Amino acid sequence: MKKILITEDEVIAAYRRGEQNLSAGKEYVFTPLALDRIKALGMSIGADTPEDKSEKTEKQTKAITDFSGLKVCIGGDHTGFQLRKVIIQFLQGKGIAVEDLGSYSEESCDYPDFAKAVASLVSKGSVHFGIVVDATGNPSAITANKFKGVRAANCFNEFIAKSAREHNNANILALGAKAIGEETVKSILEAWLSSQFLGERHQKRLDKIAKVEELNFRS
Repeated sequence: MKKILITEDEVIAAYRRGEQNLSAGKEYVFTPLALDRIKALGMSIGADTPEDKSEKTEKQTKAITDFSGLKVCIGGDHTGFQLRKVIIQFLQGKGIAVEDLGSYSEESCDYPDFAKAVASLVSKGSVHFGIVVDATGNPSAITANKFKGVRAANCFNEFIAKSAREHNNANILALGAKAIGEETVKSILEAWLSSQFLGERHQKRLDKIAKVEELNFRS
């Protein structure tokens, strides 16, 4: 019997197609990376057990496709100026209202100023979520996460963006203009926008983060 090798890339492709349960005949051989990815994505191999079905019910939350009424703010330093224009155009093309907080040129400036402006609006609940852009995404995410109630995630692929929304209820997307290309950014935005927080056990973990946050704000 000829063996069919299943790689990590094929698992990811199946996940993006909406497949949650993969074929499991004797002819299929999964690489170690493929098995790790299956576990990380909450997928299953072969027939479902009752536990598998419970997991799948959670994972198969309907993707969001209607963005009407969504309001987003975006900000970043000079390194993210050109990418921010691409992002704004992409979001507006989906009917999303975008508030641009700068910078407004490629003249050198400081990322904390713009991360602060975005995080402030998100923390106050003035927008549904924010986007910060600098060279790598890290410094703006670090700055934004100093604000109460902010959960900024630096995302560099679709899987991380989806997980940040579903598991962490992230409300600020950090992007690195010098780390990823425009098409990757659009793909990340698609994953971010179409995903929603799954709650349940994930909320329990966020509650623990909130307690840490409250303790630090009081001290």
